[in-house]
Amino acid sequence: MLKFFRKYIFLALIIGFISVIMIVVMTQIMTPTRTLPIYQPSQVDSQLVDTTIQYVRKYHKIENFNLKNQNNQSVTQDNYQDKIYVADFFFTTCQTICIPMKKNMLVLQEALKDHENVLLLSHTVMPEFDTVEQLRKFADEQGVDDKKWNLVTGDKKQIYDLARKSYLVAKDDEFSEYDLIHTENFVLIDSKKRIRGYYDGTDEKAIKELLEDIKILEVEEYESL
Repeated sequence: MLKFFRKYIFLALIIGFISVIMIVVMTQIMTPTRTLPIYQPSQVDSQLVDTTIQYVRKYHKIENFNLKNQNNQSVTQDNYQDKIYVADFFFTTCQTICIPMKKNMLVLQEALKDHENVLLLSHTVMPEFDTVEQLRKFADEQGVDDKKWNLVTGDKKQIYDLARKSYLVAKDDEFSEYDLIHTENFVLIDSKKRIRGYYDGTDEKAIKELLEDIKILEVEEYESL
């Protein structure tokens, strides 16, 4: 009896090995690849969206802009052409949510230092105080990499419109024209200027999720070339 089984041990091992490979392959085939949503104004909290676009359901993109960074250089959509980027809104003297947001932007800067196709963009909501000189001082104090991360200031209405009509991340301050209440949101933007994700910039777990989603988006964009 033992001799009989010995004859078939090798065959059984081969069949078992092939079966394992087939199970792994079938699992991969049947498991759908995760993709990121494309956010439209109608899908976002209406408090964060200008009333003129709250019901837009398709084709939403980040509008063109022209702002100044910490080096007094013009920053436009051209700087982000064919790039993925993470955007947020802040002000340099903020002592509340901006502190962990700043910390986590620095985490992103370090984690993405070798990803030339991924950039960072922070807009001040207090351009009257956050001048180019103030942004330069802040950048030096925080260790901002100018090649990776732009801190931008400029026309108050333009910044307001970007926050409320493009990135969809700020509440309107009804008591003062073009003033807004920024949120802790980090926004993931793809190379086609579309919103692909929102993340709590004060939450370390959300930052890890953001980094994973950036990897997914990088693969998507590579495959679309």
